Amino acid sequence: MDWLYTFDLIGCGVFAISGAILAFKRKMDGVGVLVLAAVTAIGGGTIRDLLLDAPVFWLTDANYFYVIFVASFGAVIWINQTQKLPAKSLEFADALGLALFVVMGTEKALSYGVSDITAIIMGMMTGCFGGMLRDVLANRVPMILQKELYAMCCIIGASIYVLALHFIPGIAVALGFSTVFILRLAAIKWHWQIHVFRYKN
Repeated sequence: MDWLYTFDLIGCGVFAISGAILAFKRKMDGVGVLVLAAVTAIGGGTIRDLLLDAPVFWLTDANYFYVIFVASFGAVIWINQTQKLPAKSLEFADALGLALFVVMGTEKALSYGVSDITAIIMGMMTGCFGGMLRDVLANRVPMILQKELYAMCCIIGASIYVLALHFIPGIAVALGFSTVFILRLAAIKWHWQIHVFRYKN
């Protein structure tokens, strides 16, 4: 099992957990849990593959659905036992999945021969778009459109990953993953934002 596939499955599970957490917060039933978990886990990668004109990864590999089901079921058991989620649990799970999917998505795009800039954009989409679909289905403003830095963390991390592949490929994965994860957690902690409008209040 190569590292790309491993990253994909781990990211799928982490994002599925973030979907289950949001389903709990929105008081959804079992179907809602599975829908949010699945959309979060495979939504971004599906859009990426369609744009790359590549075979959609989950159509021929049932392991993704096994991971989604196990992660969702585990999250439900954990939430039912604790009855209280740690503060920022959704944001932490989302940041972890984001970092995994950005690196994996960027690498997959590069494997299809696209330019570095296109690969960076595809990495950002892989990380962001599943969470965006999750938030839309849960009837809330997607994280990518508000609050702390989100898409920018993905772009910076994917850019560092691509640059590292040219100069220090041995640690490119670690650098790309760490950049996205640390930047996203720092943005949550210190409320980093990119303000473009001036508001009276």
